[in-house]
Amino acid sequence: MPLLGDPGHSEMIACLQEIAARIPPPAALVVISAHWEESVATITSAAQPPLLYDYYNFPKEAYQIRYPCPGEPSLAKKIHQMLGLAGIASRLDATRGLDHGVFVPLKIMYPNANIPCVEVSLQNTLDPSYHIAVGKALRQLCEQNVLVIGSGSSFHNFRTSGDNQAESERLNESFEQWLQNVCCDSGVSEEQRANELLSWAAAPGARYSHPREEHLLPLHVCYGVAESPCSERFELSIMGRLASMYCW
Repeated sequence: MPLLGDPGHSEMIACLQEIAARIPPPAALVVISAHWEESVATITSAAQPPLLYDYYNFPKEAYQIRYPCPGEPSLAKKIHQMLGLAGIASRLDATRGLDHGVFVPLKIMYPNANIPCVEVSLQNTLDPSYHIAVGKALRQLCEQNVLVIGSGSSFHNFRTSGDNQAESERLNESFEQWLQNVCCDSGVSEEQRANELLSWAAAPGARYSHPREEHLLPLHVCYGVAESPCSERFELSIMGRLASMYCW
């Protein structure tokens, strides 16, 4: 929808472009997408990954999108090794394409498609502690000018059109406030921050904002990489709902 000109995503487009403009050009991109779950962490390792149009009932233009970025097999192998050293099972996948959780934001942020990209899956247990551990295992990537992107959404419940509007907004805003406090508060210890993220489902408005948690867990991976309060938060509206992005 952002790439097809949907007005409900205009703030998202502007925000992603602003973030990309502020970040020095990375040597490579590693994207953890909410749209890929496997029994173990799985890593794309093709030299020229295809695109995976993992959606349906969209206009034909949605299936003609191109993003011919190169893969980075050597980086994929390095990620595989880093996870292994941390005791996390993983595997390489040389055939899977990049899903829309990857090519949509990257086409907005880096439209020239000239930065190598590797995608990493979630684990299908959706265990928050597992995903923080994955982030910790990948921490050294940032020392190698690799940009790690958690591609999900701070709010992911768009089947709420029949709900009470005031209550919907209250729950949406409550969870966003909680997420801001957790990610941005420099006055709490990293143990406290991690514990809050582990018990995220107890937060106000949590299960309203995330009936299923796959769109939140990429944030856990990013936190695991950083283990610090975020450097900057961006607040925006996506399809009429409050949402936020976090940079470390």
